Amino acid sequence: MASVTDVWDRPLTDLRISVTDRCNFRCVYCMPKELFGPSFAFLPRQELLTFEEIERLARIFQTLGVRKIRLTGGEPLLRQELERLVERLAAIPGIEDLAMTTNGSLLSLERARRLKSAGLKRLTISLDSLNDETFRAMNEVNVPVSRVLDAIGHAEAAGLTPVKVNMVVKRGVNDQDILPMAHHFRFTGHILRFIEFMDVGTTNGWRMDEVVPGSEIVAKINAAWPLDPVAPERPGDVAQRYRYRDGAGEIGIIASVTAPFCRHCSRARLSPEGQLYLCLFASQGYDLRRLLRGGATDEEIRDAVIAQWTGRRVRYSDERHQHTAPQPKVEMFRIGG
Repeated sequence: MASVTDVWDRPLTDLRISVTDRCNFRCVYCMPKELFGPSFAFLPRQELLTFEEIERLARIFQTLGVRKIRLTGGEPLLRQELERLVERLAAIPGIEDLAMTTNGSLLSLERARRLKSAGLKRLTISLDSLNDETFRAMNEVNVPVSRVLDAIGHAEAAGLTPVKVNMVVKRGVNDQDILPMAHHFRFTGHILRFIEFMDVGTTNGWRMDEVVPGSEIVAKINAAWPLDPVAPERPGDVAQRYRYRDGAGEIGIIASVTAPFCRHCSRARLSPEGQLYLCLFASQGYDLRRLLRGGATDEEIRDAVIAQWTGRRVRYSDERHQHTAPQPKVEMFRIGG
């Protein structure tokens, strides 16, 4: 059937599945170390959706118009035997794109090949700086740049291409690395994407003056290597695309703070314990695990998802300027980026 639409006529086409809330990084813009230390309690294993439950939900979402699935976390590669889930999801008719976002620290060449063989099509790998001192300070667990660069190489060697490389830019922290990152990934075939520092969750100490606007990033790169804008690949894509005029490839800008794209958002998010979230900045979810484990039929679950999506009216980023007080929001490590 055709995709269901919400109150703003936005279709449901993308499903982001967070397979774990655990992460081996403590990035300053997501899970700052001072708040998520060794004693922090993650979800117990029995509360996580099983691979069978995730597959069942994915099949239901596919009947509602979902064509693209992205696996996220936390760090998804911490979930044991993740390849089994990839294989299950890749076998669902109608799913045209199956991708994953990872910090890359656990991606060996063998693991990349197994994921590719299981049916994963693409990888997005996070890298916030090429400067080792800066990067170690941002991930707060002393992981070197070389490990992530190796992961990008492993993804390429396994055929998980084009690799998208995500850089979250925070003023005064790593904005000096915009040009070095752009220079490094020119002519590599990889797509570097610059992401504005976002007010996701309530623990990352977000301030507007630490946001480097996407327009500023584009202007800086364009002054060094001229850029031309490129049309989106498909409706609902969040990245503004730019191609180097000299043929060196392209970059992307994800400017959800200064240039919100709520009106085109077609994403639903599933947390590790089965909560359905309709926005990255949502304050509460809808419990699908209760239905799964309570004996609900596929039709009943499908009807529940339809009811949630058709009633969806969230436009957080469009309305951000209207908020006069901090809003309670789910943390990013529970529903991915």
